[in-house]
Amino acid sequence: MAGAVVWTRTTRAAPMRPVLPDGCTDLIWSAGRLLVAGPDTGPHHPDGVPPGTRWTGLRFAPGQGPAVFGVPARELRDRRVPLADLWPADRVREVTERAAAAGTPGAVARVLERTAAARLREAGPPDGRTAAVAAALARGRPVAEVARAVALSERQLHRLSLDAFGYGPKTLARVLRLVRALDLARSGVPRAEVAARAGYADQAHLAREVKSLAGAPMGALLTSG
Repeated sequence: MAGAVVWTRTTRAAPMRPVLPDGCTDLIWSAGRLLVAGPDTGPHHPDGVPPGTRWTGLRFAPGQGPAVFGVPARELRDRRVPLADLWPADRVREVTERAAAAGTPGAVARVLERTAAARLREAGPPDGRTAAVAAALARGRPVAEVARAVALSERQLHRLSLDAFGYGPKTLARVLRLVRALDLARSGVPRAEVAARAGYADQAHLAREVKSLAGAPMGALLTSG
């Protein structure tokens, strides 16, 4: 699955750092349950999670999740829901049993990957426009230009984006720009250069967008990891 990423985490005693918007959806295994994380429009704060809780997740590339979960991304926006709310009970039970028997995070991840790959095969060939839209917006291309490139009107592009990504193309562009800015900043690039390379008007514009989407200044995000 091109663009999908496996991740693991163990909750520490300190409060968990927020999950920031990235345009992605996740299939997650934790505490014997399968969960789905939808695309976020702001920081998600995992509350009430006991220390030592282990998480194994499969994060899908923007636009990839709806084919796996069987629902438009807009229905999952800013939500965490049990997989059992989306899939037939017998299928969820089967995957749950395999994940529970897997033992290690790596083995659990393989269960998640195989399950998702099977769903994608069932869904048939992907809509090539979805990946093209995400790639163009990530490069900072204007919405009107992106719509023309995939032979859609701007209204049609907006509907496609809601179903594929969970929000419209302008919001997706902001989220993907935030992801790039944080990646650059974490690699040690100076803030002014981050703003220029990520496509912000200036450093003040970068600061406003980070606070708006991530809920905290860039410095706090970098300190929290």
